[in-house]
Amino acid sequence: MNKRAIRATFDTHTITVYQAFNKQIAETAVANQTFIAPPFKMERMTWIKPSFLWMMYRSGWATKENQEHVLQIKIKREGFEWAMAHSCLAHYDHKIHGPQQDWKHQMNRSPVRIQWDPEKDIYLQELDYRSIQMGLSGIAVEKYVNEWIVEIKDISAECHEIHQLIKADKIDQAAELLPQEQLYPLPENLASVIHAS
Repeated sequence: MNKRAIRATFDTHTITVYQAFNKQIAETAVANQTFIAPPFKMERMTWIKPSFLWMMYRSGWATKENQEHVLQIKIKREGFEWAMAHSCLAHYDHKIHGPQQDWKHQMNRSPVRIQWDPEKDIYLQELDYRSIQMGLSGIAVEKYVNEWIVEIKDISAECHEIHQLIKADKIDQAAELLPQEQLYPLPENLASVIHAS
């Protein structure tokens, strides 16, 4: 079992990531097929997640305040891989980084943060392997907004439908509606940068 591996919906050219926002940001993004500032804030770090169920955990099935709209965003794989190549782990690990000063220096010059969080099952319970989140800032946000995005859909209604099926104990029906996520083929050089395993 890969403890740290990217599981995602992807095709030859794109990978799907998820973000949750309030109505104004989400509707503007869908209408323009990219994020528009304002209401989107270019200067803030923005986190993208390839795991649908992790997004459901984070947003409470698109019910938490300012996360009522879950966006399904297809981005170019070359952009996703650029982000990994220019990233740094968000948390210090002495086994990986050596002196803490070196990690701080790397983090200060990296426009992308990587976090590995416990993946979730359909009940949003922790699994024993981890899912990636990527925090984009600075030049990475500019590239994301202006170059990488291929398609944006608001899937909040679908999220609510799956959640209702789970609450009704119709787990098989709910599972059929989940996105089909597979192991993303990581080049070795990128796997080492993000400390995949």
